[in-house]
Amino acid sequence: MVTGQRGRPRSFDRDAALDKAMLAFWERGYEATSISDLTASIGISAPSLYAAFGDKRKLFDEVVVVYGGRYGDFAGVALAEEPTARAAVARILREAADVYTDPAHPPGCMVISAAINTTSDEVAQALRERRNASLVMFESRIRADVAAGVLPADTDARALARYAGAVLQGMSQQSRDGASREELEAVAERALLAWPAA
Repeated sequence: MVTGQRGRPRSFDRDAALDKAMLAFWERGYEATSISDLTASIGISAPSLYAAFGDKRKLFDEVVVVYGGRYGDFAGVALAEEPTARAAVARILREAADVYTDPAHPPGCMVISAAINTTSDEVAQALRERRNASLVMFESRIRADVAAGVLPADTDARALARYAGAVLQGMSQQSRDGASREELEAVAERALLAWPAA
């Protein structure tokens, strides 16, 4: 009588597989990354991919979490650690220039670029919610500075938060178009000139 596990054991490292899938989605975007692209990147068969991750959408959801923890959470950290919203946004823009142009991975921000031209309303909405959550964090920090008298009382916190978000999104696209870290750092410095004076 034969006992033991049914089926064959997984012959791949799940964390390594998520890393490889992340790079594929980051490079091509959600829509353009096919199951065959993913299986080739990870080095497993389609049935093994489905057994391990469910489907392409579920795999992508896991990848977004991995991406956020490794590359995308610098904004929240800066907002929590810096003494003012301006200092936090300055740090965020500088760090974005570095992350977006790091040659160790595809350029730009995966959460910004992965949803471009996607026909999946669910994927587009999930990524939109992540980006909007960042804007809410920016706005909250700016409102705190207004309340503390660090920023003028008439500061439009929502517009200023959207401005910071728009600069980040523009920097992501510029990096995908070939802008260097130094060029993006210059964009960051120019963007801060629009920050309201205390």
